[in-house]
Amino acid sequence: MPGMRPQPMICVVDVERAGRWYRQVLGATSGHGGPEYERLLVDGHLIMQLHRLEVGHHHGALADPDRPVGNGVALWFATAAFDAAVERVRAVGAHVVTDVHVNPNAGHREIWLRDLDGYLVVIAES
Repeated sequence: MPGMRPQPMICVVDVERAGRWYRQVLGATSGHGGPEYERLLVDGHLIMQLHRLEVGHHHGALADPDRPVGNGVALWFATAAFDAAVERVRAVGAHVVTDVHVNPNAGHREIWLRDLDGYLVVIAES
């Protein structure tokens, strides 16, 4: 395990609904659960966090609810089980932005989609 790991947190309107979507699409499990905050795990490792948009907890608001979320952000996930991930994307009926293709720069397959809140999600073959 590297000395530093990313643990992105995004603000969503409905944590429980978004958590179900991400668990299905990414093959993740819940590490917390609840209406205000969720930790998503793959193989026991935290891969991302979901936070309810208008809840400030101990740190104050994380986002302005009057502005669009995720502008300019791509949530990028690499997996060795790419074909299984694509099957999960299709089973959920996710909004696919760019279907499976080979990234000419990286030389691997990718699928680009939008989550329930409009964030751009990329699943790439590792």
